Parts: sequence; C-alpha cells; structure tokens
Amino acid sequence: MTAQSSEPRSWIDRIANAFSGEPKDREELVNLLRDAQQRELFDAQALKMLEGVLQVSEMRVNEIMVPRSEMIVIDKSLSLEKILPIVISSAHSRFPVIGDSKDEVIGILLAKDLLAYTLPDQQKEFNLKTLLRPAVFIPESKRLDNLLNEFRQSRNHLAIIVDEYGGVSGLVSIEDVLEQIVGDIEDEYDTQEDVYIRLHKDHHYSVKAITPVEEFNEFFGTELNTEEFDTVGGLVLQAFGRLPKRGENITIDGVPFTVTRASNRRISMLQTLLQPQDSQS
Repeated sequence: MTAQSSEPRSWIDRIANAFSGEPKDREELVNLLRDAQQRELFDAQALKMLEGVLQVSEMRVNEIMVPRSEMIVIDKSLSLEKILPIVISSAHSRFPVIGDSKDEVIGILLAKDLLAYTLPDQQKEFNLKTLLRPAVFIPESKRLDNLLNEFRQSRNHLAIIVDEYGGVSGLVSIEDVLEQIVGDIEDEYDTQEDVYIRLHKDHHYSVKAITPVEEFNEFFGTELNTEEFDTVGGLVLQAFGRLPKRGENITIDGVPFTVTRASNRRISMLQTLLQPQDSQS
C-alpha cells in the first residue's frame, strides 16, 4: 500500500486540523479563523473573504442598496439623443427605465444594447421599449446570500428594491453583493488608483475616502482639520460617530459629503458638491 502523506491536502484541511473542537457560535468561529491566519495557515486576504462570506449571510439588501435618491434612471419618453449623455456621464452598464416616477420601473436598459443605434443610419429606428429587459423586484428585507444565489441562477445583475408599500426604495447590483466579500471591485470607469478626486458633472466630485485631508484642502481651498485625521474618510467617520451607510449625508465645516460607497466595515467613496480653489475667484 502506498503511504498517505501526512501533509494536509489544502488550506481548508489545515484550517480543519487547526480546530481543536467544533465552534459553538459565529464569534468563536471568527476567532478560530483569525487565529489560523495568525499562524499563517492562509493569508490575510483569504481571512477577509471568509469574514465577508459570514457577514453576507446575516446582511439584508437595505444595508448596501443604492438609495432611491441616488438612482440614475432613464425616463421612458427620452430620445436616444438625450439618453446617450446620461449613459456616458454615469458610466453605468444598466439603468432602470421609469414611467411617471421612480416608483414605476417598467424595465432595465443595458448600455450595450444602445451600441447598434449610435450609427447615423440606425438612429431613426430607435425604440426604447423594444430594448427593455424585465426588472427584478425584491423586498428590503431579503438576505444577501439568498440574493446572490438568485443572481447566479437567473443571470440578472441588478434588482430593484421595494418597501412594504410597494414603493421603490433603491437598487442593488451583483457587484454590490460581491464587494461585501472580496472588497471594492474597480473597473475601467472607476477612479484611477492614483487619482483621489474626480469631476463628474456640475461640480459633482467623487472623493476616495483615503484622500489625504491636506490634498482635499488644497484642491478645493477648504480648511478641514488636518490634526486628528490624515484622510477625509477618517474625518467623515468621526463626524458621524459610527459607520455610515451609503446615501447618508453630513456637512463638516461647511463641506457637504454624501457616502456613495461603504460596507459594514469601512467607507471607501464619498461625493461632494464644491468648486475647486482655482475656479472660486
């Protein structure tokens, strides 16, 4: 007989070997995982993902949704000429199409479906209604792990969230759910790694939470406190006194901030409406 190797076959086996007894609750399980990581049975990124999986199993969609006020939508009556600037400026791939209000979502428009109509000889044939995909509606209380499973099975990437009265309260994408597990997922349209502040439109700026306060002050000509915290995210977190959710607003020394990207662990992106220093003269 061939002798079996005494080495564990994978890092999962090593975790199992590290557990001297069965964990009694989630807190004990997390402590065991952290202890295993400290002993270098797996790396810090793997630990972060494992903790994210556990958190997703307890979170609801209303904790990570894009709130109704922040939704970028397209009115069903708009022409192609008016739709294209919205798509280009937002750089999103999917858009709820609405009727009389945001409570009347009649379908989802995929940006890629507009490509065929950008040629001059195709614009006259444009009909928005023929391009709409069915919208998926889910309750605010839906668990994230269940939603992720539904996204995988249905191949949908976006869901509209409704409250107990049937009104639209926000939306959530598969990317929003996955970011709770693996951290921020940046694509070619996200702010570049070495760019902290980015202009979008009408003095609407996205600001990375890791932006140094000194750089923010220099850019906008503001006087945010640089003594207690090095980053803008640190100032915002202190001002809230807790970890804020996406869509929450706060004003610090006259500077308005909206949290546009956050998990239950940290803030990662903010929005502000200010003019940079060189345009305030």
